[in-house]
Amino acid sequence: MKVKNILISQTPPADFEKTPYADLKRKYSVNFDFYKFFKIENVSTREFRDTKVNILNYTAVVFSSKNTIDHFFSLIKELRVEMPEAMKYFCTTEATALYLQKYIAFRKRKIFFAKNSSTEALFELFSKNKDLKYLIPCSTDSVGTPYDEFFAQNEIEYSQAVVFKTVPADLKKDVDISKYDMIVFFSPSGIRSLRYNFPDFEQGEIAFGALGHAAEEAIEAEGWTVHAIAPTKAAPSITAALDIFFKDHATKRR
Repeated sequence: MKVKNILISQTPPADFEKTPYADLKRKYSVNFDFYKFFKIENVSTREFRDTKVNILNYTAVVFSSKNTIDHFFSLIKELRVEMPEAMKYFCTTEATALYLQKYIAFRKRKIFFAKNSSTEALFELFSKNKDLKYLIPCSTDSVGTPYDEFFAQNEIEYSQAVVFKTVPADLKKDVDISKYDMIVFFSPSGIRSLRYNFPDFEQGEIAFGALGHAAEEAIEAEGWTVHAIAPTKAAPSITAALDIFFKDHATKRR
C-alpha cells in the first residue's frame, strides 16, 4: 500500500504552512486536501422537548468545549429557560471556563475548571461536589461520557442532553473520492457522511486514519480497516500517527 494523496476530513487550516501537515508534505512528498465531512446544526426546541430532559431539574452543567457552550445557551434562549443563580458550571479547561463568561458572570464558587485540563483534576472537582445533579450537554455523536464509570462508582447523578447535531455535508459535488489513497477521520460523523454520500464505497486499497477511539470503532463497524490511529503512547497526535505510517507507505521520502 502506497499513499500520495490524503484527504483530511476537516476544515482547511488558516495557514497550512504553520501546521504539522506541511512538515509531513515536505518530508514525504505527499499531498493533503481538507474538506469537512459534516456540518453542525442546533437541535430544534421540539426535538429537545422530545428527549424529556428538564434543564431546571439539574444543579450543575458540565461543558467540554466552546462550541457546546454556544449551542447550549442558544437552545435555552429559544426554550425561554432562565438559568438559576445557584446553578454551578464545570469546565474541562480554563479556556472553556473563560469563554463561559460570554453568557454568565464569572464568580468564585460558581464556575469550576480542571487545572492543567486533566481528567484527574476534573474528577477531584466532581468528588468535592457529589451532592450536585449534573447535566452534560453534548452532540448526537456522543455515546456515553468520559465520566460514566466515575459517576457510577461515586453514585453521582447525571444525564446527557443533546443540544446540537451533526449532519452530512454534500461531498458528491466537491470531492472526487477516487483520487485519494488515504482518508483521515476525526469522529463517527465523518464515517457516516462518507457512507451517506457514497453508498457504494468500498475501501479497497485506501488507507484510513482515525483520531480517537470513537472514530476507530465507527470505521471498524463498517468492516473497514484502520491503518493510523491516535492518540497512542507512540503517536499522541494524528500527525504523529501519519508520520509513523508514511515511513513505510509514502510513495516517496525526501
